[in-house]
Amino acid sequence: MARRPGERPAGQVRDSGTLSGTSSGTAQRASGVRHERGAEGRRPARGHVTLAAAADTFLSAPRTANPNTHRAYASAIDRVIDRLGRDRPLAEVADAEIGTALAELWGASAPATWNRNRAAITSWLTWCQTKKHWVAPSVPADAERRRESADETRAVAKTTIHRLLSRRDIPLREKTLWRMLYETAARAAEILALNVEDLDLEHRRAPVRSKGGAIEWVYWDSGTAHLLPRLLRLPDGSTRTHGPLFLSERRPVPARRPAAADVCPHTGRARLGYDRARVLLDKYAGLDLHQLRHSAATHLGEAEVPLQLIMGKTRHKNPRTAMRYVKPGAEAIAGVTEHLAPPRRRH
Repeated sequence: MARRPGERPAGQVRDSGTLSGTSSGTAQRASGVRHERGAEGRRPARGHVTLAAAADTFLSAPRTANPNTHRAYASAIDRVIDRLGRDRPLAEVADAEIGTALAELWGASAPATWNRNRAAITSWLTWCQTKKHWVAPSVPADAERRRESADETRAVAKTTIHRLLSRRDIPLREKTLWRMLYETAARAAEILALNVEDLDLEHRRAPVRSKGGAIEWVYWDSGTAHLLPRLLRLPDGSTRTHGPLFLSERRPVPARRPAAADVCPHTGRARLGYDRARVLLDKYAGLDLHQLRHSAATHLGEAEVPLQLIMGKTRHKNPRTAMRYVKPGAEAIAGVTEHLAPPRRRH
C-alpha cells in the first residue's frame, strides 16, 4: 500500500533518546554519548524520553560541570532510576513512585542525607519540566524536607583524632585519607577527587575545585607528607605518577566500569568513592567524614587562630558560616570551667 507523504513505514518508531548498549551509572556517561537527539537528528517526543536519557542530558548540562556536583547528583539520580527502571518513559512515572523510591532508598537515613538526595532528585525533575519542557513527575508533597538538628558534639577531641590515626589496625589508605582531611580541613569530595599529578609534594599542597567551581589550594602538614609516598608506592617499588590518588580495593567489573579519568593507569583500580570512604570511617571510628573538617576548624579556634585565617584554611566565604565550625569544643569548655571552681584551701 502506498504511503502518504511523510508517513513512516510500518513498525518504524521515533527514537526514544535512550543510550543503547550501555550499562548503568557512570559507565553510560563515560561512553561520551550524551545527546538527546535521535539517530535522524530529531528530538525525541516529549512522552518518549526515558529516565536514563533524561538523567544523562541533565548530567551533561553546565550546572553539573563541577566534578563534585556531578558526582553527588549522579549518585542520587542513578539509584532512583535503577529502582524505577532506566528504560521507562519519564512521562509514565507517577509522583507517588518518586516518593516511594526516595523512602525506600533514604527513608531511614539521617535528615541531612535525606535532604541532600531529595534535593538532587527535585533539581533534576524540575530542570526536566522547566528547561526541557518534558512531561515529568515531581517529588510528592508528603516527601517533604526534614528538619536538621544542629549537632554541637560534631567536633572530635584532638587527642581522639591522634589516637585514631596512630592505630596499627587502620589500613594505610584510610589513615592517609583521614589525616589529609584533618590537616587540610577540606571537604571529603574535594580530596577524593584529587589525582596523583595534582600533588605538589614539595610545598605540601594541591589544587581542588571548590563548591562554587573555583580552583583553590589546600595545604597539609608533616603527618600527611609522611604517608603520601607510602600510599603512592607500587608493589614493584616504583611510584604511581598519574590517576586517582585514593583507589578502591579491587578493579571494577566491566558492567560498571567508570570513566577513564577515574581509573588508575598503573593498577586498573577505580577511584575510591565517597560512600565507601564514609562506611569505612564509621566502621573503624563511628565518625562521619565531615567531622574531620569540622574538628580541624574547631581546634584552630581553640588555639586562638584569628577567624580570618580559619576562613582561609576552610575556604569559607561567609563569617557566619565559619563561626558554626569554630565553636569551642568539649575539652576547651571543660578547661575553662576550672575558673568557676571555689578557691583552693591553703594549709
